[in-house]
Amino acid sequence: MQPHAAQSGPRYLRTPDAAKMLGLSPRTLEKHRCYGTGPVFRRLGGRVVYALDDLEAWAALGTRRSTSDPGVGTVYPAKRRAVEG
Repeated sequence: MQPHAAQSGPRYLRTPDAAKMLGLSPRTLEKHRCYGTGPVFRRLGGRVVYALDDLEAWAALGTRRSTSDPGVGTVYPAKRRAVEG
């Protein structure tokens, strides 16, 4: 018996499912994609998909233990960021 395809390789989610997993609206995830503040995505056959590992890594940037914990990364809001430099 062969393993199911989703179990043997990376699993990809389309925007609505990825947004649901993150607790965001699909539109917010689309804005993150446009502004470059969101998780890494791929275009496969003209469709935007997100790997589960990439979604989890992006969400992990916002991990904090308390309000005073600076954390290891930043999850920016879905809006245009000023150019640093």
